[in-house]
Amino acid sequence: MNPLHETRLKIRSELEAPPALRKFGSGWISGVLGMMFGIAALGSVIMMRFPGVFTMRENAGVIDHPAFRTGMFVLMVLAFVFSLLNLILRPSKALGMTGMIATLLAVTFGGTSASAVAPDLTPVYFGLDFFVLRLLFTGFLFIPLETLFPNRADQGIFRYEWREDLFYYLISSMLVQVLTWLSFMPAQTLFKLTSWTEFRAWIAALPFLVQLVAIMFLTDLVQYWVHRLFHRIPALWRFHAVHHSAQHMDWMAGARMHFLEILILRGTTVFPMILLGFSQTAVNAYVLVVYLFATFAHSNLGWRLGSMEKFFVTPRFHHWHHGIEKEAIDVNFAIHFPLFDKIFGTHHMPENNRWPSGYGIGGHPVPKGYWQQFLYPFRRKK
Repeated sequence: MNPLHETRLKIRSELEAPPALRKFGSGWISGVLGMMFGIAALGSVIMMRFPGVFTMRENAGVIDHPAFRTGMFVLMVLAFVFSLLNLILRPSKALGMTGMIATLLAVTFGGTSASAVAPDLTPVYFGLDFFVLRLLFTGFLFIPLETLFPNRADQGIFRYEWREDLFYYLISSMLVQVLTWLSFMPAQTLFKLTSWTEFRAWIAALPFLVQLVAIMFLTDLVQYWVHRLFHRIPALWRFHAVHHSAQHMDWMAGARMHFLEILILRGTTVFPMILLGFSQTAVNAYVLVVYLFATFAHSNLGWRLGSMEKFFVTPRFHHWHHGIEKEAIDVNFAIHFPLFDKIFGTHHMPENNRWPSGYGIGGHPVPKGYWQQFLYPFRRKK
């Protein structure tokens, strides 16, 4: 067997180890953390070496800041310590060795003293920094919460098809520039063709919280109907089916979206906030809010939120949208406010805090793997 393939299988086997082999003190937790921190440190060094290729323009100031290098030093120390713990405590050394090798490579390529080795020749970049920061921020926010308050306690962090969803995270992050440009282009074109100067100035002068709530309501109204059309129109459903093919729900499941669905969904939902002239501060805040909302809605959190479920989308609300039962078909389309589902007759929240028994599509027709799923909407039905 190819040594690289054998190593990959060992790492995968360790990450997907059964609960009995993941207990505190077994070295599994330290191995996972050591590997994650080591890979993040190596990714950070690559960003610093090739800032015009692997970093977003918006993050250039962050990476050049001394605090970033301090954070990198802490990351490398933690990666080394956790990887060493894994090597000491665990019979299988796959995770610890991976973390240690990644950390040593990060140090070899410059560590905290790394500087740019290639000029920024083009305006095109890949969002490696976005992927690393996004994964660290979201993972460290939701993994502990899902571990402490799970809806499905038997569902591990590295559950079935976790690699596919992580790859979706990687692709959408690396192509963030392309996705942003293509999805914002229609709204920005209309913005230039319209002259609502006074009205837009009035909108931009509204208090920040008023603007944020208004954006949430308007984009949710647009997204409700676009989302519903993805379920009603067969040609669109084939793209959306990729998202619904996830058989487990957690903080990574929301990343599983076909490239063209992302463009259509984002391209239509940004119309209100671009055309109406909301301030850039409010728009940036909404981007963060909608990202956290979507991650929260898909998460494996079993919180019973009582009256809050009447006003805001919660995991149980959105899990029913993904449920495999008949009663879960074509319900709960909103992403922020269940009010829209109540108004338009698609609201479904069973009594007694009941959750779906499973997730996915009946018969599971969508193939496995990113590229097979990418091609799935374009293939003729047999």
